[in-house]
Amino acid sequence: MGEALLEVTVLGPPDVAGALAGGADRLHLLAPGAGEGDVALSPEPTVVSGVCRESDVPVFVLLRLNDSWTTTGGELTRLVGLAEDYLGCGAAGVSFGFLDSNLEVDAEVCLHLADRLPGVPWTFHRAIDSSLEPARAWRTLVDLPGLVAVRSAGSPRGMGVGYDDLLGTASSDPRIAALLMPGGGLVAEHVPWLAQAGVRQFHLGPQVRPSGSYKAYVDASHVRSWRLLVDDAVGRAERTHRASAG
Repeated sequence: MGEALLEVTVLGPPDVAGALAGGADRLHLLAPGAGEGDVALSPEPTVVSGVCRESDVPVFVLLRLNDSWTTTGGELTRLVGLAEDYLGCGAAGVSFGFLDSNLEVDAEVCLHLADRLPGVPWTFHRAIDSSLEPARAWRTLVDLPGLVAVRSAGSPRGMGVGYDDLLGTASSDPRIAALLMPGGGLVAEHVPWLAQAGVRQFHLGPQVRPSGSYKAYVDASHVRSWRLLVDDAVGRAERTHRASAG
């Protein structure tokens, strides 16, 4: 099943040092000012360049230009251009998620982006939580090329509401567990159970900032506490798996 991967949201270069010192494996970059009720949008390439210069772990950058889960033809062209700029600045991958008018995964848009960015790893973010039928959405996603993670809270209202469903989804299919990256209200008590279900990727946002505020920079000690928690939970899950297999 593999080791744990810890992804931390950053808003700019000042967040990088704390994330790295705490043990983050990957950074997820949003536009500065995102969070705390604001819709997360794509950052400027200059911010991406600054973060990538400071980071020695992969940086994935959000592709999103409006406050919905849909996009237009003109926007899609701009998103491709932005992604190419981000990659040129040193980004290792991108993050996006789109639904169609029926609230199903917009596979056509996702495939278009994946095709225009060959070989570039990407994550599907929390658009899945707003899909009409999450089970159908997962069936679509597991076959998309280049996809390395799906960030989900199990509900648009966060893991406080969606945790039980999310755990059940992870337990239902090892392919889903391998892709699932819980995020959006993750708390410490969730981690051991998700790890036992096969989840190996975890996303952190406000949890690693003093007072849980995006106005504060990422704090290394906060990240480190989650690093230790996640590694311990995944280590225990791996030992249990090996024991049951042997």
